[in-house]
Amino acid sequence: MLPKMTLTLSQKSSYAQDGFLILENLLSENEINTFLSSQKEYSKDFDPGLRFHATNPQWDYLARHPNTAGVAAQLLEAKPRIVQSMYLPKFSGQTKAENVGIALHQDTHYLPTEPNTLMACWIALTDTSGDNGGLCVVPDSHRHGLYDTDRTSSDEHDNWREEYRMRDRSGKEWIQEFHSFEIKDLESMDIQKLEVPRGAAVFFTGMTIHGSYANLSPSHDRLAFAIHYVADGTWCTRMDVQETILVQKYSY
Repeated sequence: MLPKMTLTLSQKSSYAQDGFLILENLLSENEINTFLSSQKEYSKDFDPGLRFHATNPQWDYLARHPNTAGVAAQLLEAKPRIVQSMYLPKFSGQTKAENVGIALHQDTHYLPTEPNTLMACWIALTDTSGDNGGLCVVPDSHRHGLYDTDRTSSDEHDNWREEYRMRDRSGKEWIQEFHSFEIKDLESMDIQKLEVPRGAAVFFTGMTIHGSYANLSPSHDRLAFAIHYVADGTWCTRMDVQETILVQKYSY
């Protein structure tokens, strides 16, 4: 295992200013290969849900890794709790219709928390860029509140609708509909298509606008893994992810 990364003041300042931070060499080649090999036992249509880290050792390993949860602890300045995890493959050689992207959005719209400490770690398991459906961000977007949105309409992006059970700290429960959306007036924003090499990761806040486009490369898969964290003491309103897991061992 690689040693835990200790962030510099400059890196913390960059994260606070831009709303995201790219760190290279988060995972070793052996760690990446071990995880990807473990995924081969599942079919392409397998849906592990958002809490597979609670039962699968390889997903748990990445979610608790000293260079993922350890960095999250430093950025949150608190012990981190794992909210959800996702394997995000976009395979090469597919049509746009088969391999849509995720419209640029803010995670806080989908995962409301109190207080809003939500953040993500997006790990590149292959070399990624705008050419193969890599991550896009809008720098500084996290400092301007929740943006107005429209329902996703582009055929370049996934379009979905889902109802979720919600519960606040007082115990009040309700059903709330969520759907895919896109941020209004994106054409006036500085969208950056990031180049993130294999083994590196992007950490970003729950308010940072981000997303991706289809992988139209004929030969380069875009494989990624994402973990969402909150600071210990944070309440997650969506009931399907309320059972967060505390990572005790990392100082900040």
